[in-house]
Amino acid sequence: MTRLFDLSVPLEDSPSEATPVKVDLLDHRTGAAVLGLAPDDFPGGMAISNETVTLTTHTGTHVDAPLHYGPHTGGRPAKSVDQVPLDWCYGPGVRLDLRHVPPGDAITPGHLTAALDGIGHDLVPGDIVLLWTGAAALWGTAEYLTRYPGLSGEGTAYLCERGVRVIGIDAWGLDRPMHAMIDDYRRTRDPSCLWPAHVYGRTRAYLQLEKLAGLDALPAATGFTVACFPVPVTGAGAGWSRVVAVQQEPRDE
Repeated sequence: MTRLFDLSVPLEDSPSEATPVKVDLLDHRTGAAVLGLAPDDFPGGMAISNETVTLTTHTGTHVDAPLHYGPHTGGRPAKSVDQVPLDWCYGPGVRLDLRHVPPGDAITPGHLTAALDGIGHDLVPGDIVLLWTGAAALWGTAEYLTRYPGLSGEGTAYLCERGVRVIGIDAWGLDRPMHAMIDDYRRTRDPSCLWPAHVYGRTRAYLQLEKLAGLDALPAATGFTVACFPVPVTGAGAGWSRVVAVQQEPRDE
């Protein structure tokens, strides 16, 4: 038996989004006029509906491609989201429990190794790592934008150097909250404080899954497959995705 777990938030105008989402509805009756017909020309007096949606490619659950981090990766042109190999976006999932890391703090290699030791897993190339911070519980509130830990640059390197090409998080972003990074930069004037997980993608290509949800519903830390294919927006640094975990369970005899 196959079980599917939805790991995505909805696309909606929410206090948890930093930018507005606008949905203009063309309802079933108005849709007839667009087609040069009247509603009564259709069965039941209703035509077909449509929506015009205005949003960013970083709204909702989405995949960040290497182009988002900078124009080059390892000295070569960075891949846009439509150029991402599909085989990067389907692979064994590994959920790491990092709920003990306080909001605003950095998730370090030490946190990652402890979480891996706790589940008895050694990373292999192609693993899709999902960072479980618990921040998804704040979805629908403004606190979602600011109350979560983020992956450090060293933590990103630790994962990518072991062959991980997709790193996900159940929070607004993979890096620490913006205010925490900017405060540190203003205090130190050290540019390495700013978006270190993203900037690491200029060294080695990898994908981010941001605004995941439902990691608490997964029955175990491993033993499932993640599908996270992005919408291929030509030339863009990100694309929306309905991220799903797939688990195969034995049939009852």
